[in-house]
Amino acid sequence: MDGKTAGGRRVDLELMRTPPPKERADAARNRAKVLDAAAELFARHGVESVSMDAIAAAAGVGKGTLFRRFGDKAGLAVALLNERERALQDAILSGPSPLGPGEGDTGASPSERLHAFADTYLDYVLDHLSLVRMSETASPGARYRIGAYGFWHRHLTILLDQMGEAAPDGEAVAHALLAVLGAEHLTAMVESVGTERARAAVHSIFDRAEG
Repeated sequence: MDGKTAGGRRVDLELMRTPPPKERADAARNRAKVLDAAAELFARHGVESVSMDAIAAAAGVGKGTLFRRFGDKAGLAVALLNERERALQDAILSGPSPLGPGEGDTGASPSERLHAFADTYLDYVLDHLSLVRMSETASPGARYRIGAYGFWHRHLTILLDQMGEAAPDGEAVAHALLAVLGAEHLTAMVESVGTERARAAVHSIFDRAEG
């Protein structure tokens, strides 16, 4: 792959990064209060047990304001996860190797970066499994409408394409790899075989994708 193509793909990926919200200062303060209250209540009682009414009361905002801003708990989940997703995306775009590109000749191979993504993404999802599951399953196809999915898919496609003939049709294979990282699927795997076996199984699937 020549530098022009690689550079173009990097710009393409940067444009897909989850953008920070644009809002007035007072709206940003209210948003932060709501998200802080939601995060605390979710951590203390579990996502399923916390009502929107309880979140509004804890944040000191009206229920109407909460529903207009976030819609429902799935909307709150997406908002809580956005900051964490942006941090992961930044690490992929410009962080140290092997998750990021590194500098000069110190960068990892596409295969190493693929597995680094799997490990780091698993850390992220397993640490916030209930929230990610809610954000992905709130409605049919919700996972694929979340902007971050497009970023993850593009990143994996680029890495697979860099492997050349070892990983044909990177675009399709990237979708297949992301399927095993879905929160609903991971929840079932963890409940059935435990975290470590689930993690090992994901890596074995990523191994097979490399040809």
